[in-house]
Amino acid sequence: MLNQYTNKIMKRGLLFALLCTVAITLYGQNEEQVLRSLEGSDTLKLQNEKDSSEKAPVIVTIKKSVKVTDGDTIVEERVDTVTSTQAMSVDPNQMVWVNISGDTVRAAKGDTVVVRLGKKKMVIVDSKDKTIIEIPEQDKKDEIVTYKEVKKFKGHWSGVEFGVNGFMDKNQSMVQSGDIAWLDLKQERSWNTNINFTQYSIGFGTNKAGLVTGLGLEFNDYHFSNPISLKVGNGVTVVDSSYIDAGYRVDKAKLTMLHLMLPLLLEFQLPMGEKRKDRLYISAGIIGGVRLGSHTKVVYDDGTRRKDKNRSDFNISTLRYGLTARMGYKGIRLFANYYPVQLFEKGKGPELYPFAVGLVLVPFD
Repeated sequence: MLNQYTNKIMKRGLLFALLCTVAITLYGQNEEQVLRSLEGSDTLKLQNEKDSSEKAPVIVTIKKSVKVTDGDTIVEERVDTVTSTQAMSVDPNQMVWVNISGDTVRAAKGDTVVVRLGKKKMVIVDSKDKTIIEIPEQDKKDEIVTYKEVKKFKGHWSGVEFGVNGFMDKNQSMVQSGDIAWLDLKQERSWNTNINFTQYSIGFGTNKAGLVTGLGLEFNDYHFSNPISLKVGNGVTVVDSSYIDAGYRVDKAKLTMLHLMLPLLLEFQLPMGEKRKDRLYISAGIIGGVRLGSHTKVVYDDGTRRKDKNRSDFNISTLRYGLTARMGYKGIRLFANYYPVQLFEKGKGPELYPFAVGLVLVPFD
């Protein structure tokens, strides 16, 4: 009985040892096969991709344009080298980049900022140990738009002019005789003053020729040589000799007119040097005018010094046009105006044609 029990135990022990041996053998074989499968091309490729992704830097560029008050645009270009295995989005407002997880990715080798203002470029390199600021020479590869300054044509009209006035009769004579001798003038005191306060120039595709227009005020004083004035009788302008008849001593007798002028001039400029002020200019054209006011003034002495001023139109033409010629070089500028329209309305006064010649005292160009 004892021998039978002993034999059973030994059989079971041998069976258990055999099973353990088989299990250990199979386990060793499975582990070796798994290791061999892990050493396949796909695993090595994945490992290589992982290593390369950890080592290969990613270049991230952010560009941001900022407009300043004077119309210029500053383009700030930020170029950073970062390391990330995840996709990144760029925030140009904050000049940073964020990975797919929402974390801010920082540069591994420092930042490079390029600032452009017009044609100038400044590069700022900020590394861990120092900051370098560089202003390189203009790169031919840079796309820079070049604007060429086109010089505009600028004529000569605006300014303050001073000259003398005169009359011409129907025979184009400046000496009044016969029935209009009473309108003979003191030429040296018959002044013409023009204030040309605005100007507009239109070039012909060049800065040396074009049209000129604008606005101006013309003040005309006509001092009479004789102690007379003007009056309207029966609708016609005639001489007022009441001061002579009364025996008064007349110190001054004049007619004053004010016109608003609108010119249209054709001007050519001949270069005599490099600067615009060194040019010789010649212009000619027409001047339209509308009368804004007129009056006579007589200063006389009847025992007491007195002054009479009579505001009236005296049948003077409301609208008129004239011919003008102008030329100048540097500080010497001349003008001449002639009005082929009669001073007085036709049939309502003597037949006279005004003219004026003078200098430009203060140019506004």
